[in-house]
Amino acid sequence: MNKAKKRLGLAIFIIAFLVAWGVYLSRVSIPVLQPKGPVADKEFRLLLLIFGLLCAVAIPVFILLAYTLWRYREDNPRRGSYVPEWAHSRWLEGTWWAIPAILIAIVSIITWNATYALNPYKPLDPKRPALTIQVVSMDWKWLFIYPKQHIASVNLVEFPLHEQIHFYLTSDAPMNSFWVPQLAGQIYTMAGMQTQLYMAADITGNFVGRSANISGVGFASMQFTAKSVSSREFNSWVDKVRMYSPKLSILAYRQLERPSSYVPPHYYSYPAKNLFGLIIDKYMLPSAHGVVI
Repeated sequence: MNKAKKRLGLAIFIIAFLVAWGVYLSRVSIPVLQPKGPVADKEFRLLLLIFGLLCAVAIPVFILLAYTLWRYREDNPRRGSYVPEWAHSRWLEGTWWAIPAILIAIVSIITWNATYALNPYKPLDPKRPALTIQVVSMDWKWLFIYPKQHIASVNLVEFPLHEQIHFYLTSDAPMNSFWVPQLAGQIYTMAGMQTQLYMAADITGNFVGRSANISGVGFASMQFTAKSVSSREFNSWVDKVRMYSPKLSILAYRQLERPSSYVPPHYYSYPAKNLFGLIIDKYMLPSAHGVVI
């Protein structure tokens, strides 16, 4: 009777744990598990595939571990014979070495192919034009420059629904990492260098963007909003920003680059000519173009 109660209690505990875990996952927001763009969706599917392959090995191992502990417990009269001289089994050793080796080979092939398929420098659709946005990580905020639209924004990047976005990224501060979990993977920003990232959104809405690399005391506040809107709303927003916002001159940029935290979104019009290039050059060629930022 006691054994039956113990087994029933264990079963109830496992079921309750699984139910509680399921309820938690259904209510909590985990952006990386809620893709809203083609890049993030491919990354999510890759994550599920790798997780499934790992579970194919991990779950049987834990089941066998639990069975071994139960089968060979001290008070089990049928736990098996004592064989002190037994030390080797070619079949068993071959099995538990072959399975991980095969799994690693499969994961390696999948990762190799996915690395090229999800190359951040690769356009989502080479036949379609992309919206170019230049990104500068600062202490402790994000600057987004729209070179063709002649506007700039701080801690908010807005773009049209379904249109591929081509980000050019650099840093005017310590190395950082740009990440919008629901739309794309992270990519580093480095002073004096330029990285690239393609991204798109499948639905309209606001998505959390953040720094994924600790960069100082204001790191916790270094978040931004990625906003997907219709083409009409985007064009209206661009016209409004260009008409009513102050110009982002070199002097205005010098004031903006001063360290600050929890900066609310705000906008600029007509950024200084080649501002993004000047920010990169100041770490490589301090006197480039006769302008020092």
